[in-house]
Amino acid sequence: MPQPSAYLNAIGTAVPNHDGHRAFVDWATPKIADPRLAKLFGRMVARSGIEHRWTVLPRAPGGGSPIEPGGFYEGGHMPGTAARMAVYVDQAPALSIAAIDRLAEQVDIRGITHLVVASCTGFVAPGIDQIVAARIGLSPSVERLLVGFMGCYAAVAALRSARHIVRSEPGARVLVVCVELCSLHLQDTAEIEPLLAMLQFGDGAAAALVTGDPAGFALDAPFATTLPDSAGLIRWNITDQGFAMHLSGEVPGRIAAGLADPDFASAALGGRAPEEIDGWAVHAGGRSILDAVESAYALPQGALWASREVLHDNGNMSSATLMFALAKMLAARPVEHGVALAFGPGLAAEGFGFRSAA
Repeated sequence: MPQPSAYLNAIGTAVPNHDGHRAFVDWATPKIADPRLAKLFGRMVARSGIEHRWTVLPRAPGGGSPIEPGGFYEGGHMPGTAARMAVYVDQAPALSIAAIDRLAEQVDIRGITHLVVASCTGFVAPGIDQIVAARIGLSPSVERLLVGFMGCYAAVAALRSARHIVRSEPGARVLVVCVELCSLHLQDTAEIEPLLAMLQFGDGAAAALVTGDPAGFALDAPFATTLPDSAGLIRWNITDQGFAMHLSGEVPGRIAAGLADPDFASAALGGRAPEEIDGWAVHAGGRSILDAVESAYALPQGALWASREVLHDNGNMSSATLMFALAKMLAARPVEHGVALAFGPGLAAEGFGFRSAA
């Protein structure tokens, strides 16, 4: 008997209404004492492909940024992890529910049987999955799964888990939520590498419905690998002043080398040549990462249009980013042979095939 298929029926997305991108650039630039490095930072800002990054942090009195007087990071003060987690507990559920509301505008989300939540920018118990389930009125019998601290590829793990659930229980209706509040983890540093890492990240949430109903994208076989000798290239360190992100400048090159591996390329592309893939949903971890994917598979200009639009409009929202790209593609032309691909701590590369429902 053939296995039942699972379908990503629809995706709703949400971002806060406070754009903090320019405020971060204005804060970071004077911290770099070396004029050569300051000039390099300016060039990287201009080449980043990012125009907006949104934050849940409220505006300072008078409408200013969180770094200005009265703001969360006033005068460069770095709040402790407890203060940052207090914001997470308040704002992560609210942003999640905003994304769920956008999803509900597209599809009927009644009768949810499973809830899968991915997040790596905060911790709370009872978990955010329980908080969201209670606030949207899900039955206590709904099965919950919390995917924590997997970083930027966690959307793959969440959707893969939803696929497994539906294939084992064809009547399941799985609500998948990815929510990240990266702006809670600003670090006070003058070093250019962490400043460039922080330049990428913003806040966002996405909610998806995965069922056996043939609508949206069919979720095909998943794939995963961990690149050798790369564990230290992407990591989150929990400190007394939030989570410190380390994103090595070696990452794009290592990703390009990993993508070129014949075994990984065969699994990622489903045995097809790159030119046979007509839909690319790549995690927008940064312009250089998207460039590395394009180069590795000699993709034509515009192949990563959805990912580049997401990067321009929102920056890197960790696990939510891939979902934003998939949402754009759901609203565009049909896809016959699609590939979703994301990267994260490890250095892990994970993804799945997808195609438009018949």
